[in-house]
Amino acid sequence: MLKQLRNHALKAHIPDEIRFLRRWFDDPLKIGAVAPSSPALARKMASYIPLDQSGLVLELGPGTGVVTNAVLEHGVEPANILAVEYSSQFVSMLRDRFAGVNVIEGDAYDFAAIRQQNIDAPLSAVVSSLPLFTKPKAMRKRLISLCLDALKPGAPFIQFSYALVPPVPEREGDFTVETSSWILGNLPPARVWVYRRPVN
Repeated sequence: MLKQLRNHALKAHIPDEIRFLRRWFDDPLKIGAVAPSSPALARKMASYIPLDQSGLVLELGPGTGVVTNAVLEHGVEPANILAVEYSSQFVSMLRDRFAGVNVIEGDAYDFAAIRQQNIDAPLSAVVSSLPLFTKPKAMRKRLISLCLDALKPGAPFIQFSYALVPPVPEREGDFTVETSSWILGNLPPARVWVYRRPVN
């Protein structure tokens, strides 16, 4: 019993960067980054979430919760966040860290099943830290399209990347794409892409 408690205490003090790196070594295509997003990038992503809308905020790929924390600090209530995480280790960590946030284990690319089982009203925002560029463009386009279908008209699908181009160009879908300036405090520098369906 004492050994278990000691091991739990040691695990609790492992930096998130080490946890992230371990998961990246286990499955680099699923994790996609060797370190969590910086607080500056997380705050920028959260800033696009409208606070005057009802409906859940869906977070895809929360990892260790840097963006989750920024979403909460932005003013979203814990009960209004649904977080979908692929790694069972991160799921347990997120549930411990964020009381009241609904964290489920699942594959974000199986979005139809996630929506059927967990979402019964239009979303107010989707915040994604998924490594979209590790997937073929057809899969990226499908996921973004399905998420936009689940959002209120004009509501944002918020994605970051390290690339010079968006995960899916505006000309290839029925959406608009807005981009932020580079967040130089992130390593490597990143920027935010915001997809929206025009309000008819």
